[in-house]
Amino acid sequence: QVQLVESGGGLVQAGGSLRLSCAASGRFSIRLTMGWFRQAPGKEREFVSNIGWSGDQTDYAASVKGRFTMSRDNAKNTVSLQMNSLKPEDTAVYYCAAARGPTTRSLGDYDYWGQGTQVTVSS
Repeated sequence: QVQLVESGGGLVQAGGSLRLSCAASGRFSIRLTMGWFRQAPGKEREFVSNIGWSGDQTDYAASVKGRFTMSRDNAKNTVSLQMNSLKPEDTAVYYCAAARGPTTRSLGDYDYWGQGTQVTVSS
């Protein structure tokens, strides 16, 4: 079982930056793919980014590519999402997720989820 806890959300003005973190704990001997998803009010949860075990392979949604950067520290069992040039449309609850399989954008492929952290971008 893997527990995921996100932190770093908050309120920021458009054009600003935030850094989200996700700490993983529990018993896991499998190399996990990690992902970030987000869900805005009234909308479905959507893919934001993912990263493979080695950290060399990353993937981003078109809407955030060039503005967001995902990284991981396997020694500390943490992943981060650096979000720059934030826009009001980035407002959502951001979720950290872990998958036992290869990198994927599909929500259904992720086995573990955090509780989410709110990000609000004001115009």
